[in-house]
Amino acid sequence: MPPSRLDFQLQARTSGSRARAATFRTLHGVIQTPLFMPVGTQATVKAQLPEVLHESGSQILLANTYHLLLRPGPEVFRKMGGIHRFMQWPGSVLTDSGGYQIFSLPHSRSMTEEGAVFQSYVDGQRILLSPELSIQTQMAIGSDIIMVLDQCIPSTADEKAARAALQVTQRWAVRSLAAREDSPQSMFAIVQGALYPHLRKESAAGLVELPFDGFAIGGLAVGEEKHQREDVCELTATLLPEDRPRYLMGVGTPLDVLEAVHRGVDMFDCIIPTQVAKRGSCFTSRGIVELRRSVYKFSEDKLDPNCSCPVCAKYSRAYLHHLTKTQEPLGWQLMGQHNIHFYHQMMREVRQSILEDRFLPLYQEKREILQVDDLDHPITNPRPAPPPVARVGDYELHLEEGHPVSIRHLITGQTLPTSGGLEEAHLLRRLRLPEGANPEVAEPVIIWDLGLGVAAAALAAILLFEEEAGRGPVRPMHIISFTEDLSPLRLALSQKKHFEYLRHGAADTLVHRGEWQSRFRAGLRWKLMQGPLEEMMKIAPGPPEMTLNDSFQAQVTTV
Repeated sequence: MPPSRLDFQLQARTSGSRARAATFRTLHGVIQTPLFMPVGTQATVKAQLPEVLHESGSQILLANTYHLLLRPGPEVFRKMGGIHRFMQWPGSVLTDSGGYQIFSLPHSRSMTEEGAVFQSYVDGQRILLSPELSIQTQMAIGSDIIMVLDQCIPSTADEKAARAALQVTQRWAVRSLAAREDSPQSMFAIVQGALYPHLRKESAAGLVELPFDGFAIGGLAVGEEKHQREDVCELTATLLPEDRPRYLMGVGTPLDVLEAVHRGVDMFDCIIPTQVAKRGSCFTSRGIVELRRSVYKFSEDKLDPNCSCPVCAKYSRAYLHHLTKTQEPLGWQLMGQHNIHFYHQMMREVRQSILEDRFLPLYQEKREILQVDDLDHPITNPRPAPPPVARVGDYELHLEEGHPVSIRHLITGQTLPTSGGLEEAHLLRRLRLPEGANPEVAEPVIIWDLGLGVAAAALAAILLFEEEAGRGPVRPMHIISFTEDLSPLRLALSQKKHFEYLRHGAADTLVHRGEWQSRFRAGLRWKLMQGPLEEMMKIAPGPPEMTLNDSFQAQVTTV
């Protein structure tokens, strides 16, 4: 592998941990790791002045290509001499590629091999964000570190979807490298693979063969449980070169950051410091302080007695409580300033402990404090966690040794199927478009799901559509599910560890909103019709081209 443009120098590893300290050099100076990057999505960290960020110890700010492409646009950065001069920031800048925003913001988009087609929230224009356009925009912005365009999907996606996204990301990484040409900016690749270890290994193995200056761990903090994120993070970090920075994207709380440092990660970003500050939440050496609480109304104490930031030196908890209750912007500004300082101070302490080979004691000490509420004013009557749900309505979770977990109807004793009910070949024939047909004007395949049950058949159709749409254009697909009783699905959703297909997320939205529309695949919709079957069929969109029919659920529905 050729030398990194960042001149990465590993300075220390600590005993009993994968934590490490290093330095690297960007176009705007030397960076010390581990480090946290405040998020300045639109060339500004919310409610923070650049000089305050610099004084707090910020080394790199993160900006976002998607938003800056739309406003103010690459031509502004070219004319103004780049983002540093534009926002008067003397330090380094890393730009995300825009991939995450494309797949998470509620605007129409569709995926092709060329890139992501989306509708601008500024003027409604349809734009193809290709790897080439993403890199060209980042070059115009003038960031120190640019990211390849990747396809972001939920971490809980099925293996076929995860593999497809991985393969697209690999091909886009090659195109991103070529698009950089001779720019002096450094470039990071992004390892994908959802929660599948073998896919993470496959992704990393392909990317480390290419001349990237650093590597990011993507596709986490988007739906998985904490222990899953930590396991995948540790595995992925071990797959990456020792002589390149490792960046965990979009993570997280101070405790999340600490856990990832322990697993060998160097760089982090997250909106949490300023986001929670807006609600009056602050991270302190005495635990998490919620300044909305009335216990602080008359408090003359400083926010954190062990913090050296200007906010803690000057202002009382009573004043910060007042700003929070009145929703004054100054409160957001001051508490955001403190939270960012807290992150940077923690990273400085962590780095020093690694250099002195005493990280593990510090890790154990901070783990205890970072996950508790205010030690000075603890919540005396916290709301108890709800017990695991084993029954909803007339349905119960059925656990029998030697048999799959199921949902059983208490009156009839019958169980609801969690697989089958979909004629895949029949659906595939209807989804495929004639050669040269335009999917944007094609009539949708309408499917009536006559017995929603635990959504097994409907989600099987959705997963099949997503898989087929990843291969090429398909007709839109609208599913209409009929039921009188959502109890079995609500019960199954409370027990996702037993019903992995429900990790997709569509069923949660269907239950809460009555309809779901895919953020990742244009034309894919799912609607709930709740009520007597015969009445609902009279007003449902149709006629259907296909029906899904769970005979037991249909029977229960019409009784």
